[in-house]
Parts: sequence; structure tokens; C-alpha cells
Amino acid sequence: MNNFFNIFKKSSQQPKLKKVLSLDGGGVRAIAGIVFLKKLEAESGKKIFDSFDMFVGTSAGAFNAACLAYDGMQASELKKYWSREYLERIMKTSFFWDKASLIQARPRYESEGRIGVLNEIFSKDLLGEVKKPLVTLAYDVENRSHVIHSNFSSPEISIIDAVCASSAAPMYFPTYQMANGLWMIDGGVVTNNPSMIGFAQAKEYFKTDKIKILSIGAGLNKKKINGETSSVWGGVGWLRNDIMGMMLDSEIHHDIAEDIIGDSYLRINSPLGDINKILDDSSDLNLEKIHLMGMNWWSEFGEQTLEFLKD
Repeated sequence: MNNFFNIFKKSSQQPKLKKVLSLDGGGVRAIAGIVFLKKLEAESGKKIFDSFDMFVGTSAGAFNAACLAYDGMQASELKKYWSREYLERIMKTSFFWDKASLIQARPRYESEGRIGVLNEIFSKDLLGEVKKPLVTLAYDVENRSHVIHSNFSSPEISIIDAVCASSAAPMYFPTYQMANGLWMIDGGVVTNNPSMIGFAQAKEYFKTDKIKILSIGAGLNKKKINGETSSVWGGVGWLRNDIMGMMLDSEIHHDIAEDIIGDSYLRINSPLGDINKILDDSSDLNLEKIHLMGMNWWSEFGEQTLEFLKD
């Protein structure tokens, strides 16, 4: 009898499987992931908030992760903040921006518009006040090091600071100064796919190796670059041919995650096709193509995702 109770006690103490949602950056292309999550909510009958135990994001993915972790926002409500009305508010063009010039004296957008939208959602709340674990990634330009913000390691940081730090994409938004005085840029310069960061943080936070990661990308630019032509490019040539996009689209962290996490890792992503590679193309046609990419992801990965998320 004692052996029975000991076995029962041991089994009841086994750590429960923990599920992490990891969201890439990618500007407006991150809308495709929200479309996918809307379908996941509809088909599973569960809010995304209830399907995952931790939310991890870089850049635009940090914003989406924060909205989901903060108070259980549904994917349909989150998509509202990517509507034309909100995009126009967030992408408030800098007075110094000159469309005719490739080399710009200033970032394309000011920070005030996106801070206003974030304040509307999060007010003055701190990371420690989110309802589920949240992890974001940024890069400290003065100390030349990556910075991970989370509700459990830096609960005193405001949600707005964490999101703005993670999404201050060079050339698009100014370097962001946090309340603690540190200057941050987009975490995508470290990795645009934060799955492995989420895996490490979840292992530490939940004290278990039983972790599944659903990783959602923002499309991959697979347009061929002529090697011989590129051999004569200087700074302007590489900027004109999207050197930033090449860094953001790198799938090395996806390959590493597959090797280390194995079957407990599922990646949702695809080539961009004819979607504009530029992160801020909010034209109706481009947004429609991004929406369609998200729907195509569900057609390709939907059933697999539902099966993957089962305990």
C-alpha cells in the first residue's frame, strides 16, 4: 500500500508540460501571424492566452506577445491594432524624412505615435503586472549587449519601455531611451526568431524540460541576389538591396531550435512570394497579401498545430 501511495505521489509531482508562443519581428508582415492565431482560436475553441503558458517576442512580435500576455486579449482584438487607423498613428513620419533620398539624416518615423498607442493599451502598467509570463528582446547600444526583459527578471520595467526597446528598428524608429536611462534598439539585430530565448527562459522559470515552442515567423524574402553584381556594392548598394532584411530573415536560429528542441518545436513560416519585403508597406494591396499568407499558413499548418498543442 505504501508503495502505491509513493508511486502516486511521485507521478502527481511530475512537472506539467509548458507551452511557449514565440513571435518574430517583421513590421506589418507580423499581421500574418495574428491571422493564423485567429484561426487557431476559432478552431480550438480556446483563447490564445489559455493555450500558452509563456509569450516571447522580438520587435513587432514583442508588441503582439505583450498584448496577448497582458490581460488575455483575443487575437481578433489584437488585429485591430494593426488596422490602417492604428498604423497611420504608429507610423508618424519624421519631419526630416525625404522619400527621394536613399541615405536619410533621420529615422523614418517618430516615436510619439506608437507610444500613444501603447499607452492606450498598457497605460503605466509594469511588466510585473502582466497576467502570464512575458519575455522580450532588445539590444543595448551603449553597452553593446542583448537585453532580455521579462515580468520575472525585470518586473519594475514598464510594458511600454519593454515593447518600445524591442521594436526600435534602426532606420525606421529612433534609438529608444528607457526610463532607466539605457538606450535600446530592435532585438531583431540579435535574433528575429526568439524561440531559443523562450526555451531557455521557460526552462529556468518553470523548472522543467517539458516545454513545447510554437514559433511564428513573418515571411522570408527568398528573392535571388546576383552574386557577381553584389561583389561591387558598397554601403548604398547593400542598403538598396535590403541588407537589414537579410539579417532579419536568417533562419539559423530556426535550424538550431529544430536540432535542440526537436519534435517539441513547431515553426510556422513561408517565403514572402510577392509580398513587399519592406517592413512598413501598409498599402491595401500589400496588407491583403499578408492576410492571405496567414490564411495559407493555417491551410498548411493548422491541423499540425492543433495536434502539436495537445498535452
